[in-house]
Amino acid sequence: MKVLVTGGSGFLGTRLKRKNPDWVYVSSEDADLTNYNECINLFNKYTPDAIIHLAAKVGGIKENSTKPAEFYDINIQVNTNVLKAAYECGIKRVLSCLSTCTFPDVVSSYPFSEENIFDGPPAITNRAYGFTKRALYTQTLAYRDQYGVNYSCFCPSNLYGPNDNFDLESSHFVPALIRKLHESEDGDSLEFWGTGNPRRQQLYIDDLADIIPILLEKHNTGLPIIVSPFENLRIADLIAITLKATKLKRAITFNKNLEGQLRKDGSNENLMKLLPDDFKFTPFNEGVKKTYTWYTKYEN
Repeated sequence: MKVLVTGGSGFLGTRLKRKNPDWVYVSSEDADLTNYNECINLFNKYTPDAIIHLAAKVGGIKENSTKPAEFYDINIQVNTNVLKAAYECGIKRVLSCLSTCTFPDVVSSYPFSEENIFDGPPAITNRAYGFTKRALYTQTLAYRDQYGVNYSCFCPSNLYGPNDNFDLESSHFVPALIRKLHESEDGDSLEFWGTGNPRRQQLYIDDLADIIPILLEKHNTGLPIIVSPFENLRIADLIAITLKATKLKRAITFNKNLEGQLRKDGSNENLMKLLPDDFKFTPFNEGVKKTYTWYTKYEN
């Protein structure tokens, strides 16, 4: 099967390429996916049997809060164009990446399941981005229903690992944490947003890179399958584990501003039915140690 990956130079695409080098990886240098004609030309050029759609404008809580229109405009255009062009080019298989940000800010019980996806609006801090992912999922279902194509979606929890974005203005929590810790000194006091109480499932990037080929083969339904580890840790715990793993000593305070979604943990029950019995998620203490080692070697 000839597979084309959009977002091929991004965080996930970069790590996926290490494990599946024979696939075709494309980026914004190959085509502007906000332009429908360029999508058509791209797919006609490579004539893939399947597309893994990873391309998206992504960012942390700060950038999502300050640039919601930008996140909405870019992502809604990219997602709409990719699926429409794929269908017009006769591509029967598309596997698209959503996000647990797609799910409601609050649900009746946790962990939430795939059936909860439309039970309420996404968190206000990433509402624009979350709704574009819901639109992608809705479009996927529409194409399945009307055209009978094998288009499906998966929803990873918070990703981290080597090759992540470590920019303090646009990064997610774990890479920002690693950079702040590394650029400070033992005994320094570091301030973080919120209270430290929100919980997050941190998914090591190479775990997802191992899972995607399995989903491409086995996830052939309209379920927005959740890809998340079993660990669900408080922000304060993530900081403490990172300090222990890196053997750094810092004083930590919280400013109680911009708290973010309190919980967003999803059930991986349906995912585990597709994975091999011996599949193991990378524990956060191991993954963050690997990430810190990579950062100190390649980002400094």
